[in-house]
Parts: sequence; C-alpha cells; structure tokens
Amino acid sequence: MATAPALRTVNTVRTEPLALYIHWPFCVSKCPYCDFNSHVRDTVDQDAWRDALLADLAFEATLMPGRTLGSIFFGGGTPSLMPPATVAALIGAARRHWSVHDDLEITLEANPSSVEAARFADLAAAGVNRVSLGLQALDDGALAFLGRAHGVVEGLRALETAQAAFARVSFDLIYARPGQSAADWDAELTRALGFGTEHLSLYQLTIEPGTRFATLVQRGELTPVDQDIAAELFEATRALTAQAGLPAYEVSNHARLGAQSRHNLTYWRYGDYVGVGPGAHGRRTGYATVRHKKPENWLSAVARNGHGIVSEDVLPERDRTVEALLMGLRLSEGVDLSRLPADALDRRAVARLHTLGFVEHSPDRLTVTERGMLLLDTVLSEVVA
Repeated sequence: MATAPALRTVNTVRTEPLALYIHWPFCVSKCPYCDFNSHVRDTVDQDAWRDALLADLAFEATLMPGRTLGSIFFGGGTPSLMPPATVAALIGAARRHWSVHDDLEITLEANPSSVEAARFADLAAAGVNRVSLGLQALDDGALAFLGRAHGVVEGLRALETAQAAFARVSFDLIYARPGQSAADWDAELTRALGFGTEHLSLYQLTIEPGTRFATLVQRGELTPVDQDIAAELFEATRALTAQAGLPAYEVSNHARLGAQSRHNLTYWRYGDYVGVGPGAHGRRTGYATVRHKKPENWLSAVARNGHGIVSEDVLPERDRTVEALLMGLRLSEGVDLSRLPADALDRRAVARLHTLGFVEHSPDRLTVTERGMLLLDTVLSEVVA
C-alpha cells in the first residue's frame, strides 16, 4: 500500500454536504466486545495531538476545496477525553477550511462517567451540539459483563447532564446479551424510551474477531445468544421503537422524524466524507483513504509527511457500486438506483426476493422490507450483480 501522493486537488463535482470524521483513539480501558481502533495509554501529549490533528485536517481540506461541510463527528476511542480546547480548535479550523451548512451538525461520542460528564458544558461551549452517549445497558450486572466503568446511576446522571448541555442527544444500548430474555429487553428498552431522547442506537451483541469475548467463545466460556432469540429481540426492538415514535431508519438506529444522524446518513447514502486521525477511513470523489492505525505511527507520519495517510486508492466503479448498495440497503429509505449503473443489480435475484417479500423494487429505488431486514446479510449477498 503506497503512501498518498503529493497534494492533488480531486474532482469536486458533487455538491451535497461533505462530512468530516475526527478519530480520537484513546480510552481509559478496552471493553471486551470492542474491535474499534482504541488504545490505552498512561499519558497523552495533548499539545502534540492537537497540532497533529489540525495538520491532518488541513491536508484533507487542501484536497477538497469548494465544498460545504454538513457535519463533524468526533469518534473513537473516547473523544469525550479530549480537552475541550482541542475540540474547539478543530471545529474552528474546519469552519475556516470550508464553508459550513447553516445547521452544521457536530457530534461527539462520550462515555457516561461523572468525570467526562463534568466536561459536557465546556464541550458544548466549544461548539458540539449533538452527543452520542455510550450507556450500553441499564443493568449493573450487564454493565460489568460488558466491561463498562460506569454503573446505571452514574450513567443516568450523565444522560441528564447531557440533555441539559446539548441540543441533541442520542445514546447506545447493546442487547441480545447472554442470558437476556425477551421480557428483560422489553423492560429495559421501554425504560430507555422514557428518557425522552430523540435518537437511540440499539446494537445486538456481536462477537468480533480479536476481542476478549471472541477468546472466551473459543474457550467455551461464553455462549452467544441463539440466532432465533436474537431475531425475536430484533423484531421486538423495531416494534417498540416505532410505537414510541422513534422508528428504525437504519438497521440499528432509531430516531424521531428529523432527528436522524446527518453525519451517518452521509455514510449510508454513500456521500463524500473526510476521515482524519489514527485509523480513520475516508471516501472522497472516488478515492478511498486509510490512515495509519497505531497512534504512534500516525503521529510520526503526520510529522514526516504533513498527513497520516497510509494508503490512497482510486476505487473502481464496480467497487463503488457494491459499497453504495451495501451501505444504502441498511436504510429504511433504501437505495436511489438513479445514482448507480444500470447493471448494478442481479435482476433475477431482486425479482425472487421481491416475490418472497424481502425487498420492494421500483425503477428508481430498491428497499429492504421489515421482513427482509431479518436476513439483511443474505439479501445483500444476492442483490449485487
């Protein structure tokens, strides 16, 4: 994989808002289910990291002139560990590099510890207007199983603080945990829906390779939830959230009308997004960018090259088509087929899946039905020509 070429302005014919992702890789501890690019370090040179992120951002901005920025997303890792001054500096730089959407969405992922919640007011003052809070469960035993450092009481206090500090609030829960019954999840989700947030991200527990949970499964010390039970919980989740006015707009994401994550919609609608920071990926007008994953390697690359890119490749039209389908069919709105080549779909497979009730198909749109969402991986593997 080659290092990115010298500064080169890419084709900027697309006019929809650009999304910016900024990765902060550090966590207090590593959760046993997590396969994200997160790292535990005793110390972090905050000045060096601020300057490197600003340099990485400036490099990308030079390649993407003339675009309007629609969203910024601080992900991780645990970006609520970032000094608010660093967050403010990055937001300010982004505003200088690009024109911005009138209603710029600026999201930051946060852990619900009391230490991090104490920074919420300062993060809001820095410009963050949407927070995604990693509650993960409303049961202390489940939180301990998931390796979380907070308890339910501390988490709910952080949620209350977040709702007072930020205009928009979302939080995450993980379900289909070993030993969790349908009744348990019904009660937990019903409680969660009562907190009044506009958005929920509800993920089934998956065993990712390389995680602590994967090791436990291999040893026979952890048994994942049976797939039939997981399907039952998935259907119950969609029914309960829809009844509460937060229907699923993506496989795992639920929101009130108008409260969808605009940043994530850019991914799922296969728009352009810039990714900076360790391990960040980007898609900009036909190019796929990947940055050095290990924090120290990324930091050295920025000092050496002015950016943290480890590879930058032109994506063939076929690859772009497949990615657009794989991302877009996760959405309840489906895929706009007018943006894809005429031969993008396996028409026979689509007709068969339509007969089975798994997809809806019109000349300009393909949508996976509620029934089809239960078998999304299978549907995706069949519709791509």
